[in-house]
Amino acid sequence: MSEPVRIVLADDHPIFRRGLREVLESQADLRVLAECGDGGDALAAIERERPAVALLDVDMPKQDGLAVVRALQARGLDTK
Repeated sequence: MSEPVRIVLADDHPIFRRGLREVLESQADLRVLAECGDGGDALAAIERERPAVALLDVDMPKQDGLAVVRALQARGLDTK
């Protein structure tokens, strides 16, 4: 069995995050490493956890999802 895909999930709506996490983690090949409510926390979690994938809300407090992606690219992180 291969390693699960490591994911950081970021959305400013806690109920949506919880539901999406439950759906993702119902799949054996997916693992949510962290949940974040804003772009600043998402960026910190991505730098700390080094996930393969970040699921980012486009409209979040502090930094939106697009700003987080630009910051990841500027730092040379390969999270998709």
